[in-house]
Amino acid sequence: MSRCPLDSVLSDTAETAPTQRDRHIQTIVEKGRLAWPRSSGYNKRAAVESQRARWKGLIGQALGAHTDVAQATEVAIAVEVLNRMLDLGRPNAVRVA
Repeated sequence: MSRCPLDSVLSDTAETAPTQRDRHIQTIVEKGRLAWPRSSGYNKRAAVESQRARWKGLIGQALGAHTDVAQATEVAIAVEVLNRMLDLGRPNAVRVA
């Protein structure tokens, strides 16, 4: 059983049948902690989760319409609202250090 610099321990089957967690730990060891999010797709996942949280915060947890056509219209309006808000601009995060 080898150890990761992050004190994470690989599973007993990491050599023969690595789990997804094992593969992530091995990638961190090989490429470094800062390169892992890009190589694993974590940044995309985080962006999707952020968009979903933004949607739920502004639009709500559930659709109010009952019929499929009305729900489709409600979603289209919500998407248009969110897109316009994005067009107005979000603050640009700039790395300083």
